[in-house]
Amino acid sequence: MRLRVATIALTLPLLASCGGSPKKPAAEPAPVRVAEAAQKAVPVEVVAIGHVEPLSTVAVRPQAGGAVTRVAFREGDEVAEGQLLFTIDPRPYEAALAQAKANLARDRARLSEARKTLERYRELVAKEYVTQEQFDQAKANADALAATIEGGDAAVEQARLNLAYCRVTAPIAGRTGSLLVHAGNLVRAGDEKPLVTINRLEPIYVSFSLPERELLAVQERARKARLAVSATPPGGGPHEGELSFVDNAVDATTGTIELKAVFPNRDRALWPGQFVNVFLTLETEGQAIVVPASAIQNGQSGTFVWVVGGDGKAEARPVTVKRTWQSLAVLAEGVKAGEKVVTDGQLRLAPGAPVAIQGEGGTKDAVAPRAGTGA
Repeated sequence: MRLRVATIALTLPLLASCGGSPKKPAAEPAPVRVAEAAQKAVPVEVVAIGHVEPLSTVAVRPQAGGAVTRVAFREGDEVAEGQLLFTIDPRPYEAALAQAKANLARDRARLSEARKTLERYRELVAKEYVTQEQFDQAKANADALAATIEGGDAAVEQARLNLAYCRVTAPIAGRTGSLLVHAGNLVRAGDEKPLVTINRLEPIYVSFSLPERELLAVQERARKARLAVSATPPGGGPHEGELSFVDNAVDATTGTIELKAVFPNRDRALWPGQFVNVFLTLETEGQAIVVPASAIQNGQSGTFVWVVGGDGKAEARPVTVKRTWQSLAVLAEGVKAGEKVVTDGQLRLAPGAPVAIQGEGGTKDAVAPRAGTGA
């Protein structure tokens, strides 16, 4: 009897201690970084890899043969159109010009004498002092000498032109390349090997290719206005130009269309042969809702973002991403301008979980600089 009472007495405190469930400790707020969704103008761009090409390239070749007596520039110099580059020994051509002038003077003297003879025969044949055959012969002689004079004039002009070719000048303004012929070398007219190559660098072309599916959009926008093109060289910043050329056929082997953009290139940052990142702007979407691309999450039901409500709690919000632009995601629906989305710390979140905002970034200015390509 005493044992039963003692057992009951010991059991009651245990039942009392197990009678109520203990309260769970409140969840700690998850530390996150957020950014505010913004409404801004965002360009619609097509991205490609481009190749820098000079606006024009001229391989300077000799038009007169002889010894190079002077090189009037240094490799890599900027030259103006018409600037002297090389001098070829002019003495043989000066002699040829002097001889052509002398031959012309001799033939003119002969023509003068022949015309005087012809006038005398004209009077004598009327009086029958000379035969008609003699008169005709005198006339033919004068006509032949007149033709010889025309040939002499042409010979003088050719000799003068050959002498002018001894001064090799720049046909375009631009930058010279490697010097391929030095003073003292012999050159021949029409040599395939150029003396030097000149590239025009200002302005300059950037050529690039786009898939043929983009052709219609490019054509439609190009009819309305000039399309802006940005090119970013390796390690440099973007340079602005405009679309200047769309090829007249799609490459059947690659399914691409070639385009060219022209850039002022006053700072010479774009150099022939470079590969650059190209951004062709087709249009600008004026009232786009954007959030940092780091806010976009992928789940079983699709893409979503974590939105921090006014009560400081997290909400998983499904969104539709139309496209991305630099460091921003352009949304079709799901978030309104001014709402705060989580950009870092999403792994700690659950629906309705409290958050502690550790930092806030701006979406309006969250545009990463365009990086150069290492291609």
